[in-house]
Amino acid sequence: MMWIQFVITSAVIVLAAIKLAEYGDVIALRTRLGGLFIGTILIAAATSLPEVLTTLSAVRQAFPNLAAGNLLGSNTFNMFLLAVLDVLARNERVLRKVALKHALSGSLAIFSIGLVLFFMIADLPLKIGWVGVDSLLIMLAYFAAMYLIQASNVGDVPGQIEIPEGTPSLAVALLGFGIAAGALIYVTPFMVSASAEIAEVTGLGTTFVGSTLVAAVTSLPEMVTTLAAMRLGAYDMAIGNLFGSNLFNMFALGLTDVFYTPGRFLAVIDPSFLLVGMLGLLMTGMGLIGNLARLRRRIWFIEADALALAVLYLGGMYLLYLRGISP
Repeated sequence: MMWIQFVITSAVIVLAAIKLAEYGDVIALRTRLGGLFIGTILIAAATSLPEVLTTLSAVRQAFPNLAAGNLLGSNTFNMFLLAVLDVLARNERVLRKVALKHALSGSLAIFSIGLVLFFMIADLPLKIGWVGVDSLLIMLAYFAAMYLIQASNVGDVPGQIEIPEGTPSLAVALLGFGIAAGALIYVTPFMVSASAEIAEVTGLGTTFVGSTLVAAVTSLPEMVTTLAAMRLGAYDMAIGNLFGSNLFNMFALGLTDVFYTPGRFLAVIDPSFLLVGMLGLLMTGMGLIGNLARLRRRIWFIEADALALAVLYLGGMYLLYLRGISP
């Protein structure tokens, strides 16, 4: 039964994520906002809903480490997807084509992750009600980042955008986008629970599964949406979705404090998760460097920077397994 549940819910998520990319592209055209803004903000937030839902569920069940590990682990998986994009787009210089457009969003993602790690280490005992001031500052940083991205939008120039004939109306696109996002909200918890049951039955162990499988499963919408956007030629949305998702994950970490009523959320996270967070920080930095650098060296079928991302991800996951970190 668990395998049937996993396959069906995964299929629904795949279809919903593809529709997110399609309708997101229409919204970008109709609103003249451009794929950069839509991918970094709208689609990134929608495809990060599984992480948010899993995190809030973990908090309600008094598992704060699972909540934090899910969000921090998702950052590493999102950057691993950059390497996947490079492998799949062998004839396209995808990462180089949109490099400058995502210098800001990538830099802001690095800043947000670094800010979270700083507050985890600093352990500031300041609260407003039960919510930590550190969490409030993390959320404020996200809104400031969104303002900077919108103000500095270097996407398509409105006068140069041509809307293809047959493109759905803005109302239809918004409705379709909302339905697809709603499907993700409803289906993802069932898929996550099925994944957890499969992990237990197969005997893979909660340590390794907690820090890798849960984060990977909740990042499935980012993966499918990114690949679907790339298939549609919407490279701005594909790359922006990944950097934007890392930004949103850190906002979600701060938001979780609002729902964690016993006290400051960052204060109860196990310090061992600094390693998970640092891995995400390093990979996001490498992803940004790989986008901006003009290296043109392939090793067999993969670029050197993408290979480095893949090696760091796999090596980091193995290190987490050896250390026995269990989000």
